[in-house]
Amino acid sequence: MTLAWNFAGSPGGVSSGTVTLLEGSSFCLSEASGDITPGAAQGLFLRDTRVLSRWELRLDGDPVEPLTVLAEETYRGTFIGRARPRAGLADSTLVVERHRFIGASMREDLVVRNLGAETAAFAMTVHVDADFGDLFEVKAGHVESRGEHSIQHGEDELHLTRRWQGHSRGTVVSVVGATMLPDAITFRVVVPARGQWRTSLHVEPVIDGVRPDLAFPEDQPVTRMLPAVRRTAWRGETPTVMVPDPELLETLRTSGRDLESLRIYDPTDPKAVAVAAGAPWFMALFGRDSILTALMTLSLSPSLALGTAEALAKYQGAREDPVTEEQPGRILHEMRFGVDAADALGGNVYYGTADATPLFVILVGELLRWGAPPDRLRALLPHVDRALEWVERHGDRDGDGFVEYQRGTDRGLVNQGWKDSHDGITDASGRIPRGPIALVEVQAYVYGAYLARALLAEALEDDAGTARAFRDRAARLRERFEEAFWLPERGWYAIALDGDKDPVDSLASNMGHALWTGIVAQEHAASVADHLLSPAMFTRWGVRTLASTMGAYNPMSYHIGSIWPHDNAIIATGLRRYGFVEHAARVARALYGAATEFGGRLPELMCGFDADEYAQAVPYPAACSPQAWASAAPVELTRMLLGARPCFPHRHLRLDPRLPAELQPLTIRGLRLGDALVDVEVRDGQATVTGLADGMTVSAEPCACGEPGSP
Repeated sequence: MTLAWNFAGSPGGVSSGTVTLLEGSSFCLSEASGDITPGAAQGLFLRDTRVLSRWELRLDGDPVEPLTVLAEETYRGTFIGRARPRAGLADSTLVVERHRFIGASMREDLVVRNLGAETAAFAMTVHVDADFGDLFEVKAGHVESRGEHSIQHGEDELHLTRRWQGHSRGTVVSVVGATMLPDAITFRVVVPARGQWRTSLHVEPVIDGVRPDLAFPEDQPVTRMLPAVRRTAWRGETPTVMVPDPELLETLRTSGRDLESLRIYDPTDPKAVAVAAGAPWFMALFGRDSILTALMTLSLSPSLALGTAEALAKYQGAREDPVTEEQPGRILHEMRFGVDAADALGGNVYYGTADATPLFVILVGELLRWGAPPDRLRALLPHVDRALEWVERHGDRDGDGFVEYQRGTDRGLVNQGWKDSHDGITDASGRIPRGPIALVEVQAYVYGAYLARALLAEALEDDAGTARAFRDRAARLRERFEEAFWLPERGWYAIALDGDKDPVDSLASNMGHALWTGIVAQEHAASVADHLLSPAMFTRWGVRTLASTMGAYNPMSYHIGSIWPHDNAIIATGLRRYGFVEHAARVARALYGAATEFGGRLPELMCGFDADEYAQAVPYPAACSPQAWASAAPVELTRMLLGARPCFPHRHLRLDPRLPAELQPLTIRGLRLGDALVDVEVRDGQATVTGLADGMTVSAEPCACGEPGSP
């Protein structure tokens, strides 16, 4: 199987009955019984490699019947089942508990409780295998056997190893008091009447001979282990929100828990935190996904947003490589750690994205607005300038003033905006345009990046000349943008310019991102807003990616007719920016309603059918859940409805609540603005703010820093 960089919606995925546990970039997919079944898209994955492909528990050769799963935290769960009834009994008297903990290694505590009146004796066996499959091969269901595999077993340990291309990957299973075989671990168990028996197994990855410390040693409480400590810290730093609507409250709490679980850490610096794209297959740093998630959750965790910016800066492009599409100053698209990916794709970092680089600059600018430490922001300024150099040198490859993309080799992504499936960009007739492609939203991001750099120059460098120069660049780009992208006969903006510089004329959601950054001309904003909420675009559950009147429309597709929560949150914020409060509120209500239908958790995307076709939202089968920017969407929508946007350099907090009556009173406690923890309460449309730092002012008006628009 030839590996290439895949867009997120590539075929494959987990089945509906799969249980996911995760911590950082480590995760485990299993049956509801706790078993990892060979041949399924399951396993224990560490650093993008499946280190367990089989983990099946048997009592006297029989599987355990699952009863329930208790998910105490995202990194730990308890699988409860029962053994088959003993001869002559209608019901089983043996309860089997599998307490599983996921981190840099896995621990599983096996507990058998005997509810019967006589002693129970049986053989308990755990069948073990590791194919060391690459993450995406497992997802696609086609794992190739590579390299030399070996198995060694001793008294207390079982070692499985693969050596290939000068690297080794291994799995060590350790336990005391068992019989070790090459593919199984067996216990001879005797459990007294009304008694119990227990043991603990540890599964550790070995990467090029390096075996990490146990993530969950048995002699220490789990609450003192790193995953638990990190969660306690997160819950202490993030604000609490109270609203009278129990369904919305559950949605916001679910978003907070999911974002907590999607944090990832640098193996070389455990304190360095960033946000991954989504579970289970995208527990890695992604440029666009991580940045947009960070932007939408600044009100929840500025530290997570800052850590994401710093992580992306660390891997900023430094040289030119056509295979990975690295270029000086470019921000990555995706990071991967698997040996197979590095060998087939030329590296562990792929840079093929047109939008992450200007979005990175916007993120640094927003961090300034939210009061991030100035010293850490100053350290990012050289990366900001290298990013803008990429925009004007490599991004604008032909000097026409617009950033365009065309992949470097046949292994790269054909489309390099957020709609990165092969057919994600089409014209009104359904034709796929010829590249290079200049996307409407990418030009909007560049506009926002120029304005962000201007604010950074003023606040961090006291450089009015640089600030003025970047605002002038933004103004010139806005003029060129209007000339090239506006379609007066249609009343909307082209989704892109093709390789001949002709507009790609489909009606799509992308132009909502242009509202978000403020590049849309005021005289065209109403037409854009109305088209986004027209019957061809808007459904009960949100704005479609592509209008139903377009030739390529398919509501069951990944990008050409589906509904994406993050896309809708950005559109709603853009609508509010231009004063279309009712339009924005309709989008927010649609997404809140969709979240309720999905049990409080918005999926990555859903099908684009409307209520006149199906009365309930239709899931997209391969959607990630939880997915970072989908989890961020309810947070951003709530901030948008509050009309909350700080400008810390100018000591200004804009607060202009337009909350529906059912969301009032709303209380937020512990909102971080710089070093201050702020409380906000909204009752009957009026906001009360306490805890602001000295000198901060509150107003319903935007900051007077010269930037157009509002939140």
